[in-house]
Amino acid sequence: MTDLDAGLLRTAYDSQLRARPPEPVPPGVTVDRDGPLLRIQGLDRGGFLTYRDLGGLTGAALDGLIARQRDHFAALGLPVEWKLHGHDEPADLADRLVAAGFAPEERETVVVGPVASLAATLPAPPEGVRLREVTDRADLDRIAELKVWVWNNDGNGGSDGSGDNDDSGGADGSWLADGLERELAAGAALDQPPLTIVVAETDDELVSAGWVRFVTGTRFATLWGGSTLSHWRRRGIYRALLAYRARLAEARGFSLLQVDASEQSRPILQRLGFVEVTTTTPYVYTPKP
Repeated sequence: MTDLDAGLLRTAYDSQLRARPPEPVPPGVTVDRDGPLLRIQGLDRGGFLTYRDLGGLTGAALDGLIARQRDHFAALGLPVEWKLHGHDEPADLADRLVAAGFAPEERETVVVGPVASLAATLPAPPEGVRLREVTDRADLDRIAELKVWVWNNDGNGGSDGSGDNDDSGGADGSWLADGLERELAAGAALDQPPLTIVVAETDDELVSAGWVRFVTGTRFATLWGGSTLSHWRRRGIYRALLAYRARLAEARGFSLLQVDASEQSRPILQRLGFVEVTTTTPYVYTPKP
């Protein structure tokens, strides 16, 4: 269990993790601002909008800001995600997004946990499964194929392996492999690269995969991925990946882990000492063909 204070953690999350560009910015990725919004393009399938707060914008000014993002990405023929948090203001922001053509996707819970207690657990996958850090494109392609299969066949991946902050599925996962490859390339020259990818595998198949991003200048490492093949769930693989990445974070001097948890992974994480600090809902605008 943990005595972490949810209010203090939310303040730290808001100030340290929100409205941050990737560091370093991968090749092919653009980052710009429109007022309080940080607009990121080229990191995955479309665009991503994030912010610390909206600076008190309401009414017509807020509608104008929303419409500009929609129109910007519509002109490019790309979808865009507006990441709405449960404590964001104004209270009618969700309604204004919907009115502008954004559609809500599945809500997740932002949880934060202590590195130290999680890193004290020995990463112990079941017999026949090993954990391995990867960087090669062939492994990234395997991860993308795993994600697509899990999401298309099992929804979000089940209870022990639905995942961390999730780059979800679709018909083609090449965008995920492309994005991870660009991130790895951007950090390759640094003494401490900001991304580490870990797979759980047998001699015959890739079982699960997760990655950890180390956020420079903060207390946070953030966890992503975690989807696990259905016949390997509830055997401790997700927890083993979690412990492995917690140990990486501890070695780098980070004290907190953050996850956008699905309803399947949230109970697992809370039992391991993670604390709920807010919720997050992707509102996505998809241009018409």
